[in-house]
Amino acid sequence: MPEAPLVVAAPTAPPKIRRKAPPALVIFGIGWLLLMLMVAVLADILAPYAYTALDLRNRLSPPILLGGTWLHPLGTDELGRDVLSRLIYSIRTSLLIAFGATIIGAVIGTSLGFLAAHFRGLVEQAVLALVDFSASLPFLILALAVLAFFGNSLVLLVCLLGLHAWERYARIARGLALAAGAQGYAAAVRGLGASPWRIYGRHVLPNIASTLIVSMTLAFPEVILLESGLSFLGLGVQPPETSLGSMVGYGREYLTRAPWILLAPASTIVLTTLSVSLIGDWLRDGLDPTLR
Repeated sequence: MPEAPLVVAAPTAPPKIRRKAPPALVIFGIGWLLLMLMVAVLADILAPYAYTALDLRNRLSPPILLGGTWLHPLGTDELGRDVLSRLIYSIRTSLLIAFGATIIGAVIGTSLGFLAAHFRGLVEQAVLALVDFSASLPFLILALAVLAFFGNSLVLLVCLLGLHAWERYARIARGLALAAGAQGYAAAVRGLGASPWRIYGRHVLPNIASTLIVSMTLAFPEVILLESGLSFLGLGVQPPETSLGSMVGYGREYLTRAPWILLAPASTIVLTTLSVSLIGDWLRDGLDPTLR
């Protein structure tokens, strides 16, 4: 009886992974944040005037929507300074402070978290005690005391805001570093003779980078609001420099006569913090394997 010919099934193509398009709000957030970054980088080109230029003849001039002229599209403040120009430079200052403080906090927290996970024992207990102390201390009161005692400077403000929420990164880095050790790949690399710098820098950090990035996007709007609050109280960015918070602080005295001085930076703060928060939530949902 003749044998039946073997039928070889044709190889099937791997299924294509369909990636969902980001929601409309996330697209708006990404677009707004890119616009703010472009404004910050090109502030010297986009600003029609210097942010300290005075035009006393047109002081408290209304914006175009309220009957103003194209000479000052968003109006002028109490000294005749162009609100649009000050807004553009304020965006650059506030984003510079927020980016710098967020990176400083992430570096400090991640480094201390890795130290606690590596040495354990007394070092871990000391780091955890410092984390608990920092989390229980009202940061705004600490910032007010430091700025009132040491004076105001942009470098001091960035470093001080960098201490905000560093304990969040420390907890995340320590927990994920311990989990990496339990999974075995960190111990395998250590068994091959790798140094701690190589273990945590080349193997542990890339595996936890997504979680840290999401935490940074969630802390970024908090830093913007803190800087705005300190500048509103007069302890943040000092004249002649300008920031979104300082514009809101100066505009509060003219809220009834010239509300556009306050509304322009306040709206920018709200939209920027909202955009970063939306992007952070979207990244968290996309990078969390349990939600896929």
